[in-house]
Amino acid sequence: MGFEADTYRTLAKPSEEILLKERKSKFYGHAYPIQSEEVVKPIIEMLRKQYANAGHVCYAWQLGIEQTTYRVSDDGEPNNSAGMPIYGQIKAFGLTNVLVTVTRVFGGTKLGVGGLIQAYKTAAQMALENSETVVKTLETSLRITFAYSDMEKVMRIVKKHGLGLVSQKMELDCEFEISCRKKMEEKVVQLFNALPSISIHGK
Repeated sequence: MGFEADTYRTLAKPSEEILLKERKSKFYGHAYPIQSEEVVKPIIEMLRKQYANAGHVCYAWQLGIEQTTYRVSDDGEPNNSAGMPIYGQIKAFGLTNVLVTVTRVFGGTKLGVGGLIQAYKTAAQMALENSETVVKTLETSLRITFAYSDMEKVMRIVKKHGLGLVSQKMELDCEFEISCRKKMEEKVVQLFNALPSISIHGK
């Protein structure tokens, strides 16, 4: 894919609907950015209501960056004729944290397994071509605790290296949760460890 190890490609926002007509059958393609498997079922149910005359709402999703999980559904179409061709397009576009659905309204003419594979693949491809993609950075969180007197040193490192400040607690001891690019994690830990009165831990 040619990306750095701590970046990944996903969708900026849900795609507009695309329509593929194949021998009177209609295939409606959609693509959605997702953060968890929990959102898949409500989206599929919404599509079933939206296309009440559809026979099949087939889909594929992939989640994760360093370790990916995926699932495909043929939703009553012949085995591997819908979900896997859709998933193949997610892979071809090099995307993750994405759900692609293809909703079929039967037009009276059977397409055969080969025809179905081609139609689901093409509808998924069209949905993804119609989507805006973004490259995101894999972030990691670290917790640092330090005495208030060290605040200036800590803030200097945070600013110099463009670290994100997720949360902060200011008491007798201060606690910051910071975020940084995954590939910078080791360097950031070393920077803070070099300061004697500061402790840093993974989340």
